[in-house]
Amino acid sequence: MRDTDSSPRTDGGETGTAILEEESDAELDRGPFQRWVDESIQNPQKVYRAMFYTAAIFFLVTTLFPFYWLLMVALTPEGQLQDIVFTPNGFNPGVFVEVFQTIPFHWYVFNSFVIATASTIVVLVIASLAGYAFGRLEFPGKVPLLLLVLVISFFPPAAFFIPLNDLFNTQFAVLEPITGDGTLYNTPGAMVLPLSAIFMPLAIFILTTFYSQIPDGLEDAARVEGTTRLGALFRVIIPLSAPGVATAGVLTFIAVYNEFFFSFLMTDGQPESWAPLLEGILAYQGQYEVLYHLMAASSIIGVIPVAILVVVAQEKIVSGLTAGALKE
Repeated sequence: MRDTDSSPRTDGGETGTAILEEESDAELDRGPFQRWVDESIQNPQKVYRAMFYTAAIFFLVTTLFPFYWLLMVALTPEGQLQDIVFTPNGFNPGVFVEVFQTIPFHWYVFNSFVIATASTIVVLVIASLAGYAFGRLEFPGKVPLLLLVLVISFFPPAAFFIPLNDLFNTQFAVLEPITGDGTLYNTPGAMVLPLSAIFMPLAIFILTTFYSQIPDGLEDAARVEGTTRLGALFRVIIPLSAPGVATAGVLTFIAVYNEFFFSFLMTDGQPESWAPLLEGILAYQGQYEVLYHLMAASSIIGVIPVAILVVVAQEKIVSGLTAGALKE
């Protein structure tokens, strides 16, 4: 039977054209935000990349801008700080030499370095013994005692100052040949002892976590060879837990190096009295004037040792902080 309708059918073509026109009109009606949302749904990696760059730029700006401002203040000659915007008003690189000519600032840096190093050694030795006991031995009251150690770390340092200040200003006949007046005031012991106690709980917690992950077979093999528990600790456990030990040591060193409360109250501010770095920075503040450019330059100089330490030990710190995050 012959089809009587011989005219071409255009319904499908017209419909497709109409749909495309409607989509084109809808695309034109969309704003930039709606188009960005649509592209984000279709390509989520673009969103993740944008979020990463935004967070990275925000972190870099908020972290590095204070150091940039310190550098501008340091390089600006005295009396011209009021005209600083985003560039230094002048250029005075000799300020980094003037820092040491005005006061013996190198002694303040040396004092902080010695106090931080001594405190770190004390913390690592005692925290290693405590971490071994908590992480590898079983004894009654183990968990409550560990919780008690952690709770003590939550107390503010100011809560311990009055009894410690009374203790360190008490004369002891045993200390007279060492300190002269028999007290610990104006000595490294007045800062090393309390600072070691304050930062000890964190180191104990870190080392307990690492020491508990060492297989018992390695320690048993060392014990079979005749090594004592202490020998196994220092010859087997600690070398295998190097990231954790490095993390605890670096965190303790940085915290003690930057500490101000006990350092300010336990010394008279003189470099020969073991006054730390922050006392040296404040020494540029006089009764009638404040040498801001010298304070800024000395702050930059004081940061350099810590920055070098972090750069050298960054791999150990990262591996130590992320250890145990993945379950094997």
